[in-house]
Amino acid sequence: MFRYNYHPLKNKERYTLIFLILFSALIRVPVILTLGDAGLEHEWKAIMDNLTKHGVFSSINFDGFLIPNLFMPPLYAFYLYFFSLINLEEQSYVQLILSSQILLSSISVAVFYKINKIFFSEKISFFSSLIFSIFPLHVYACSQISSVSLQSFLTILFFYLFFQFIKKRNFLSIFSFSLTGGLLILLRGEFIAIFILSLSYLSFFLKIEIKKILFVGLITFIVILPYLTRNILIFETVTITKSVGWNLWKGNNPYSTVEGSSRVDGNLAEQIKNIPKNKFYEINSDKVFLNEAFKNINNEPVRYLILFFKKVLSFMFIDIKSTQPNYYNPWHYLPVLFLGITSTLGIIVSNKKSHQLNYLILYFFLNIIIFSTFFILPRYKLGIIPIQIIFTNILFNYVINKFFKSK
Repeated sequence: MFRYNYHPLKNKERYTLIFLILFSALIRVPVILTLGDAGLEHEWKAIMDNLTKHGVFSSINFDGFLIPNLFMPPLYAFYLYFFSLINLEEQSYVQLILSSQILLSSISVAVFYKINKIFFSEKISFFSSLIFSIFPLHVYACSQISSVSLQSFLTILFFYLFFQFIKKRNFLSIFSFSLTGGLLILLRGEFIAIFILSLSYLSFFLKIEIKKILFVGLITFIVILPYLTRNILIFETVTITKSVGWNLWKGNNPYSTVEGSSRVDGNLAEQIKNIPKNKFYEINSDKVFLNEAFKNINNEPVRYLILFFKKVLSFMFIDIKSTQPNYYNPWHYLPVLFLGITSTLGIIVSNKKSHQLNYLILYFFLNIIIFSTFFILPRYKLGIIPIQIIFTNILFNYVINKFFKSK
């Protein structure tokens, strides 16, 4: 006779996860209907036009010659292209993309709950996940045609799978962790540094067997190999992207603020104009920007060092001179500022004996260093907000245990 095994704790968690997903989706639907992008713009429009009409991954067109893309990582472009295969009208096509981003954003809240359970009680984990769910920047992100929602989802999944790998160390945990790492490398160029940090942490601090580390590296390499092969065949170079020069220059030029500056003039404009319009255009232009960035930094090291620390503070807290529309809306900057302060205090009082927390601290500061070397845009904050929420919880736990429970 069939016997149903009832597990109250597992069923309770299942209902909690379902609630978090449905609640998160529900509050996002009105946002994409009122504030959501109406169509593709800028580089995404150019890339999708060239992919769908010409079958070329390119964002630059010189008199009919499409320059093969090497500037932007490919994953979000392929994400957009996947939905274009359904052949919908543009408005329906955009709504489908935004709806998919709602789903990713909602699932990420449920995964975040699972991460919180590693450190906190069910009650704290639930309220922590609700905060992440309704955090204004997180809600708004899914309404925009931008890779940030996909990045947020994959990053949270990467954290969860990192901790699962530490715990289980079986094939499924290794494969899932490696696959997610490979996808993030294809989505964000700087994630290569974060992935190397993660493998180093697993090896040196957690003493994971070297064969398992190598296995992770192998699977991740297989994930990125098709695109890597494409770049080798076209550009004769082993790389995922070539944009370090542009990004470094944008954040370190005479017009740069915390948000960077794209103003090109004078001799630099002439150099860019004279670059041959062939398939190596993006490689050669990136070299020009890289040389110009190094020249700027070498000529005025103190100026750019001060700017670097301004970026650090802006990334951790808020940008006091932002030019972004609606940046100083209280619904945006007050939660961001609050988390910046409380999470910093939470890191200070956190228990350094936890390998998981130490890893999150390293990830947090590596992100800050990487982005502050270049430039800071408001949407970049979404990559560290989950960590800031976790350390805010630690601060509140510390305050309650120290000042209330003792009494």
